Amino acid sequence: MSRTKGGTVTHARHKKVTTAAKGYYGRRKNTFKVAAQAVDKANQYATRDRKNRKRNFRALWIQRINAAVRAQDESLTYSRFINGLSLAGVEVDRKVLADLAVHEPAAFAAIVDQAKRALAA
Repeated sequence: MSRTKGGTVTHARHKKVTTAAKGYYGRRKNTFKVAAQAVDKANQYATRDRKNRKRNFRALWIQRINAAVRAQDESLTYSRFINGLSLAGVEVDRKVLADLAVHEPAAFAAIVDQAKRALAA
């Protein structure tokens, strides 16, 4: 029986890694061993940062809401505003609130008034 060589499979595997390492600096883009390490580390960062992106956007939305709430009423803070919304029974998430604060100031002002009325009651 003749010997089987794994050249095609190995070449395909190496090609997959070097394609994924396209654009990397130095030997990281063309030496398989170094490229494989770089691609593995890049995938670890990508996995971790998918969670971090959600965290960062939530923080951004909170900052925008806080700034818009304080622009409407200087005595009202973000946490009291969110408390007022829950007391008023308004179920709008932070992403939508931040979008309203930036693009629809009149609608956001109406929501702030609802929250203030719920806090006063």
